[in-house]
Amino acid sequence: MFLDLEKHLVFYGTYHIHPRNVAIHIMFVPVLMFTMMLWASNVALPVTASFVPPEYLNLSTLTSVIYAIGYVLMEPIAGGLLLPFVIGQSLAGTYCVQHYPGANKWAGIIQAGSWIAQFIGHGVWEKKAPALVDNLVQALFLAPLFVWIEVLFKFGYRPELRKRMEAQVKIKRAELDARGKKGAEVKKEL
Repeated sequence: MFLDLEKHLVFYGTYHIHPRNVAIHIMFVPVLMFTMMLWASNVALPVTASFVPPEYLNLSTLTSVIYAIGYVLMEPIAGGLLLPFVIGQSLAGTYCVQHYPGANKWAGIIQAGSWIAQFIGHGVWEKKAPALVDNLVQALFLAPLFVWIEVLFKFGYRPELRKRMEAQVKIKRAELDARGKKGAEVKKEL
């Protein structure tokens, strides 16, 4: 169930229909991932390994490995192409924390701006709350893979998957919109 790529893409895609909102996510999700990896690199792991420098034995490294393995298991080709980027963000984040004293502060500023941009995308163009409101863990884990697959779709990657996903997203979005209208009508009556 967890590795059902199509199901997860439909969930995430239901909240990301408008091209401008999708573009905002393609731009800012990788930035959010990088800044989160940077912050996670501040947390050392209580382990040692002779093949890894001690400064890289941190929560960022562990998180990047988990994300990379999950992405490869969900979608081997797209996940395999994304793997170096995910691991690279962890390594770059760790490097920044070690060599640039203001890295954490700048990551916070960039993080805030990136979240604001995404919430604007949802409020202005989608007119819907983001996916993380309904499933925080799924949205945070899936977002980088989803935006990567969105980019790959634009280059003709797995057209049959894209077609199936878009058909299911239309149905799910219509259901979501209908629930939203019913909720608005109930609020209006009160």
